[in-house]
Amino acid sequence: MQLYNYHHSSASFRVRIALQIKGLDFDYLALHLIQGEHRAPEFASRVGDALVPLLVTDDGAALAQSMAIIEYLDETCPDPALLPASPIERARVRALAQMVACEIHPLNNLRVRKYLARTLGVGEEARTAWGQHWVRSGLEAFERQLALFARERAAQGLAPSVLCWGAQPTLADCCLVPQIFNGQRLNLSLDGLPRTMDVFHACMALPAFRKAQPSACPDSEPG
Repeated sequence: MQLYNYHHSSASFRVRIALQIKGLDFDYLALHLIQGEHRAPEFASRVGDALVPLLVTDDGAALAQSMAIIEYLDETCPDPALLPASPIERARVRALAQMVACEIHPLNNLRVRKYLARTLGVGEEARTAWGQHWVRSGLEAFERQLALFARERAAQGLAPSVLCWGAQPTLADCCLVPQIFNGQRLNLSLDGLPRTMDVFHACMALPAFRKAQPSACPDSEPG
């Protein structure tokens, strides 16, 4: 398999985590987003939105969108599973994942930041405040959701969660960890998020998450 990605892309980071959890080998193909390499015709012609990540399977199928890629990996390489067995639990995990992927991340991706700067003329200080606001408010909602799910698990007699849901990494953890990294890059205060940060630290104690982090990538660079 081949993974077109960028080390600081949180969507790419999600997929790298999933690949590491699954123990799947892949060729790392770097596209420098800041330099616009993803817009080059040889890549842009393969995916409608010209965005990373893009996973090319051993059969040559080109798969776009991180959430779709991760669920493909889970369906084709089901052990270890990134989604629980029961429909209710799968819905819980997907809800947490989508709080990050659909609510927090889209407001802070590179395209949005460039539009704020180049088209709307928003200065750097205001752009940073924008990013900090949306990441912080999103993570506060995530924290509340973790608390709600903790009470639900307790009422059902389930063990407390070490990670987002239970003791094994799920799709939700694949999404949360890159978002925390983004928050740290924004110099965001992560105080007052005890459950969320406990999950983050538990994830980062696992080899799969450490191997997938931006600093471990071949194209890693300062900043």
